[in-house]
Amino acid sequence: MMAKKPPKPAPRRIFQERLKITALPLYFEGFLLVKRSNHQEYRHYWTELRGTTLFFYTDKKSTLYVGKLDIIDLVCLTDQNSTEKSCAKFTLVLPKEEVQLQTENTESGEEWRGFILTVTELSVPQHVSLLPGQVIRLHEVLEREKKRRLETEQLPIMPAEKEEPVQHDVDVPNPMPACFYAVSRKEATAMLEKNPSWGNMILRPGSDSKNYSITIRQEIEMPRIKHYKVMNTGKNYTIELEKPVTLPNLFSVIDYFVKETRGNLRPFIHSTDDNLGQEPNTEERIEKFKKNPYKS
Repeated sequence: MMAKKPPKPAPRRIFQERLKITALPLYFEGFLLVKRSNHQEYRHYWTELRGTTLFFYTDKKSTLYVGKLDIIDLVCLTDQNSTEKSCAKFTLVLPKEEVQLQTENTESGEEWRGFILTVTELSVPQHVSLLPGQVIRLHEVLEREKKRRLETEQLPIMPAEKEEPVQHDVDVPNPMPACFYAVSRKEATAMLEKNPSWGNMILRPGSDSKNYSITIRQEIEMPRIKHYKVMNTGKNYTIELEKPVTLPNLFSVIDYFVKETRGNLRPFIHSTDDNLGQEPNTEERIEKFKKNPYKS
């Protein structure tokens, strides 16, 4: 088999921007034609396999993904008979949908099959036609994925926090930070999980009409949700940390979290570019989340 050069990775700056959205390890990347169950035709994406998730981008230089697919529960990968000898086609059979993939050439098809099966089955497949160097990469990825899952399983289970009732008629002074939403803790969590590309930090009302809370989602090996109370002292706002931090306004509170995490925390702000189409305005989106925060 003639060795073909693998696709060049995304520029380092783009790679760093994508790391702000997810810290999942990057195992393989390249162009894919993707046809999901709700699509009538294939769509062309620059695709990254991170952990056991496929992230889809409109092109190699996009910093925000337009879709993702969790393949950890892959039932099987089936080959499709293709009349085009220059490409490979196969189907990912998942519990809730079947996704058809088409590669640019047969060699990249073998690589995609190899990497997908390695991370989902936790073993290097024996029936793929790859060069020795490519097989070595599969073994390296296998060890990384085993280590990642082991570390994920060993993370301490955080005790469940009591759901805070939200006061939707809270008297909120204007202007407010763009990441403020009049939602409950549960609704804020659902918003962050549904659209991580919009940001990972929400400011919301507290359990009374005076104070506030910050809900964040960090993805270090695995997603984790945390909540912080922000107390309104009248003239200032105090973040309840091990060493409380007092700041003059809510904008400074948001800036504090951003700076202390060196930009890893970003305000959750609606983006109309996220799903390649026009999205509802902010008020409609909040109402949508309130009615059914878990609906895709």
